[in-house]
Amino acid sequence: MASYDLTPRIAPNLDRHLVFPLLEFLQERQLHPDEQILKAKIELLNKTNMVDYAMDIHKSLYHTDDVPQDMIERRVEVVARLKALEDAAAPLVTFLQNPNAVQELRADKHYNLQMLNDRYLIGPDQIEALYQYAKFQFECGNYSGAADYLYQYRALCTNSERSLSALWGKLAAEILMQNWDIALEELNRLKEIIDSKSFSSPLNQVQSRIWLMHWSLFIFFNHDNGRTQIIDLFNQDKYLNAIQTSAPHLLRYLATAFIVNKRRRPQFKDFIKVIQLEQYSYKDPITEFLACVYVNYDFDGAQRKMRECEEVILNDPFLGKRVEEGNFSTVPLREEFLENARLFIFETYCRSHQRIDMGVLAEKLNLNYEEAERWIVNLIRNSKLDAKIDSETGTVTMEPNRPNVYEQLIDHTKALQGRTYKLVSQILEHVQAQPAR
Repeated sequence: MASYDLTPRIAPNLDRHLVFPLLEFLQERQLHPDEQILKAKIELLNKTNMVDYAMDIHKSLYHTDDVPQDMIERRVEVVARLKALEDAAAPLVTFLQNPNAVQELRADKHYNLQMLNDRYLIGPDQIEALYQYAKFQFECGNYSGAADYLYQYRALCTNSERSLSALWGKLAAEILMQNWDIALEELNRLKEIIDSKSFSSPLNQVQSRIWLMHWSLFIFFNHDNGRTQIIDLFNQDKYLNAIQTSAPHLLRYLATAFIVNKRRRPQFKDFIKVIQLEQYSYKDPITEFLACVYVNYDFDGAQRKMRECEEVILNDPFLGKRVEEGNFSTVPLREEFLENARLFIFETYCRSHQRIDMGVLAEKLNLNYEEAERWIVNLIRNSKLDAKIDSETGTVTMEPNRPNVYEQLIDHTKALQGRTYKLVSQILEHVQAQPAR
């Protein structure tokens, strides 16, 4: 299963602090040698201010109570720098801790800057110091303090680039504190900026979307409504194009969301085309399962892939487990996935067969005969499927499903309306892009 570990592909698109939860998960699952994980942690920590944590990892790795002199010296530097930044930001921090003083702030940032300068002698240097202090706090692992200061900094900052950087930092801090509702708000706020912002090059905008999607994995597979919202984000044309061109491994998570999402979406058929198109650039058991069922109609292959999918999910940091109150606990996503995967196989198989042998069907669903019979009975009862089970012959008989002409007409009309709207939008964009005469 180590060959299906996406951490090496995902990590370059994350803040280094966001990589630690992934390494913790991999260490718990023992997917890689413990020594390799510990060395990766130290390599990450060397670029942060979490010196005490690095010392602890060093002791565990080398089984010693001694730490290198450079770590001790680095700790002294960090403490001194933290004290200096705290002193520089102290006037503004003191102001922000005074509820009566904060009430003087308004929505107008320029008014706030002038008021702070006139009444409290707080100028641009102190505001910049607050940003640096918040950033340093984040690097030290104090995510709560960093999130508070970055929020307050953004309320005063007039530099759009620096404000955007602070928003990325706050999003990372909220993710690391597992504040999923707040993190989702910050994610949506960041998406609006990325989609509306004028970038120096389209490549930079694409890269920002790729980072956003990678960071969003933490939220979408922990938030109650995340498995729907990941489809809303990843399946948008601009984001799906970014996935196909630069991050095809994200197809694993979009495919999983489509499979476990009980509301079958019209976009699913189009997504299958993407899976078919991208299977030469990226594939894993989850994407291959969809290709087996909907592209190749290879039900034996789908059965084999379903077993592999179970292992992939268990060993994926986002799909296998989530963090709750500091401890890893099992997520029922695996059970949802397998249940819906069997449904996909059953529905597709039944479209091409009128009479189905229960033994054959049980084998393809990866169930024993009794489990398969019970599963199909419940499915017929709950979904009002036009099928009957003949217990004497051990077969499932499918009733012919003749298409409703009126429903077909409505579907074609809706599709035509959507294509017309898209065509008009493209024409308007082309006209607006033409230079004025």
